[in-house]
Amino acid sequence: MAVTRKPAGPGDATSEASTIDVGRRLRALRKLYGVSQRELAKRAGVTNGTISLIEQNRVSPTIASIKKVIAGFPLSLPDFFSPDIDVGAKMFYTREEMPTIRAGEILIRQVGPRLEGRSLQVLHECYEPGADTGEVMLAHDGEEAGVVVRGTVEVTVGRQVRKLGPGESYYFPSRLPHRFRNQSAQVCEIVSVCTPPTF
Repeated sequence: MAVTRKPAGPGDATSEASTIDVGRRLRALRKLYGVSQRELAKRAGVTNGTISLIEQNRVSPTIASIKKVIAGFPLSLPDFFSPDIDVGAKMFYTREEMPTIRAGEILIRQVGPRLEGRSLQVLHECYEPGADTGEVMLAHDGEEAGVVVRGTVEVTVGRQVRKLGPGESYYFPSRLPHRFRNQSAQVCEIVSVCTPPTF
C-alpha cells in the first residue's frame, strides 16, 4: 500500500506530497531489526497473516493499526513515514568493504565506509615492527579506547607510558597528547574505537 501524505509546514498548499510504500518499508524495518513475521505479529497482537498481507500491500492498514504494528520497534509513527529514514542501512561489512588507510608502517581499516551522522568510529589497526605515530603526539576532541589483539605496543598518554600486550587495553580522553609505537619484532594488532569519529 502506498500512503501519500503532505508534510506540514509553511505554505502547506504548495508542499510536495510524498509517497511511502508501507508494505516495503515494514518488511525492510523488520529485517533491519532481525524480527520474523511471527515475532512481530506476537508483539503487535495481530495474526501472522495480517503482517504478511501488509508487507505484500494486499490490505490497506489504518494509521492506528500501523502504529500498533511498529510499536515493537524503537521508532515513532512520524519516523516510520519520514522519507529520510534509512531502513535499509547496511550493518555488516566484508574485509574488502572496509576503507583502508596506510601511513608508513601503519595500516588502518575502518568499519563502515561512511561516518556521516554517526557518533562512533571503529578501527582495526596494524602496526609493523618499528611503526610509530610520530614524535609530534596526537591530540583531538573526544575519547578513545582499544584492545591489543596481537603483539605489543607502547602507548604514551600525556606523561604516562605503558607497554601493552594481547588482551590488555587503554581508554583515555583524546585531548591528551598520545602516541603509539611498536618497538617489537612482531606485528601488533589493535581494535580501537573513538567518539566522535575524528581519524
